[in-house]
Amino acid sequence: MSELIYLQAYPVSLQQQAQSLLQQGKLGAAIARKYPEPHEISTDKALYTYIAELKAQFMRNSPPINKALYDSKMNLVRNALGLHTAISRVQGGKLKAKAEIRIASLFKQAPAAFLKMIVVHELAHLKQKEHDKAFYQLCCHMEPDYHQLEFDLRLYLTHLDFGANYS
Repeated sequence: MSELIYLQAYPVSLQQQAQSLLQQGKLGAAIARKYPEPHEISTDKALYTYIAELKAQFMRNSPPINKALYDSKMNLVRNALGLHTAISRVQGGKLKAKAEIRIASLFKQAPAAFLKMIVVHELAHLKQKEHDKAFYQLCCHMEPDYHQLEFDLRLYLTHLDFGANYS
């Protein structure tokens, strides 16, 4: 079971079910049935617009997003859900913070629900830096199925890890 790196935090029973589906070659088909909707957000500009719309809907009073992009160099094991950074720069006599959201370019082809879950996760970091109870409450406010989507995304990543094509 040690090879299921994206599922290590989940109960052994769930890991065993995932392992069984993987060994039978059925994991990809199960994900494709549950999430048949691809997204059309393939450029950094479209990603920025998508993130800005979600932010405007749920987090009007949070700091602005200055940049959003797909990052082809992102290490999925360490940053499986994307990356939110705040870059501080001195401009004149003031310190300005600029928020950036980077999503692994792998998710250009992911189902729409997975992209939304990743964006919700990174947006939640604008208000809550730590993965605590308030953070997950905010995620669930923006996406009620957040926890199920996170688990299913981890199944998707496991499926991709074993060289299978998502179809």
